[in-house]
Amino acid sequence: MAGIVLLTSLDAAAEERWCGLLQDALPEETIVAGARFAPTGVAAGDVDVAIVANPQPVALAPFTNLRFVQSLWAGVEKLVGLPTLRRDVPLARLVDPAMSRAMAEAVTAHVLALHRDHARFARGQRDRVWSKDPQKLAHQRTVGFLGLGELAGASIELLTPLGFDLRGWSRSPKTIAGVATFHGDDGLATMLGEVEILVNLLPLTPTTERMLGRPLFQRLPRGAMVVNVARGAHVVDAELLAALDEGQLAEAVLDVFEVEPLPTDHPFWAHPRVQLFPHVAAQTDPVTASRIAAANVRAFRAGRPVANVVDRSRGY
Repeated sequence: MAGIVLLTSLDAAAEERWCGLLQDALPEETIVAGARFAPTGVAAGDVDVAIVANPQPVALAPFTNLRFVQSLWAGVEKLVGLPTLRRDVPLARLVDPAMSRAMAEAVTAHVLALHRDHARFARGQRDRVWSKDPQKLAHQRTVGFLGLGELAGASIELLTPLGFDLRGWSRSPKTIAGVATFHGDDGLATMLGEVEILVNLLPLTPTTERMLGRPLFQRLPRGAMVVNVARGAHVVDAELLAALDEGQLAEAVLDVFEVEPLPTDHPFWAHPRVQLFPHVAAQTDPVTASRIAAANVRAFRAGRPVANVVDRSRGY
């Protein structure tokens, strides 16, 4: 018999909830959470599909007959290089319109807050300083995106009616209505030189890891602002702090960190020009994600194309 295993790094209660939602979405399947096979009569060798959420690397090892893996997270950087996951087994990432909308709302909120100087006014309130410097209008402000995937597309769609001068960079050429797009190393340098608010939505790969560091910051106009809602490992923490202290960057909005929860002694907590959020920009909705994962499993079972299969050579 064929079966499905759910492997996560979640606590037992959260994993059981996911298992119940997935079982409801796939009543024709046998789904087992974690390694509890004996009570269900499902053995590791019977499992041909794994649904995963950042499992421990060794968790996949017993399942030698896997033919398909569905991630419940959008990011798959921790799965792509796993030695316990054969490269011939298709791996699909989660693309959820609900998550894209949540990310668009978060990005729009951060861009507007930076554009309207909310952090500066908050510091003025704290210090009892009454300051009414001139304010730019949206069409006078250039906002640039690193990465032009689904999440960036949803964010751009929400920002476009506000009138910002929108730019975007991706590894390969892309065309988006109303957005000046760039690609490649030369295109990146050109875009960065004009961007006042930079939003990072890149996937984490060996080529993008630590990309938000001093060389990139120096290409931005002095006083630019940065929003990172992608992955913490994109940022070189010490070089970001130095750029803020030197005035090369005016503000940084950070929603993701290399170590989470962020250690209480990390300098980001107390820095006056860092706005810190606890990885809340776009949280996975278990209800919608379960339905999307179920649809992909059914497509796999029926021999139809599976959505959002990861290109292992690109890492996403």
